[in-house]
Amino acid sequence: MRNRIKNLREDHDYTQQNIADAIGITQRKYSYIETGTQPLTDEILVRLSQFYQVSIDYLLYQTDRPQRYP
Repeated sequence: MRNRIKNLREDHDYTQQNIADAIGITQRKYSYIETGTQPLTDEILVRLSQFYQVSIDYLLYQTDRPQRYP
């Protein structure tokens, strides 16, 4: 799961600080989430899903289709 989040960030050429600012957390907390040190909460999952416009299932490796559900 953490790799998908990191891959999305890198694919969009964002820094950890960019994402942290966009979802309202510190860069350090985002770094911990990306490395698996900090648990990924429901709230953060929703924020990441909204930011990247991908489904939560995609972030959780439940599907390989990034599209959000209508």
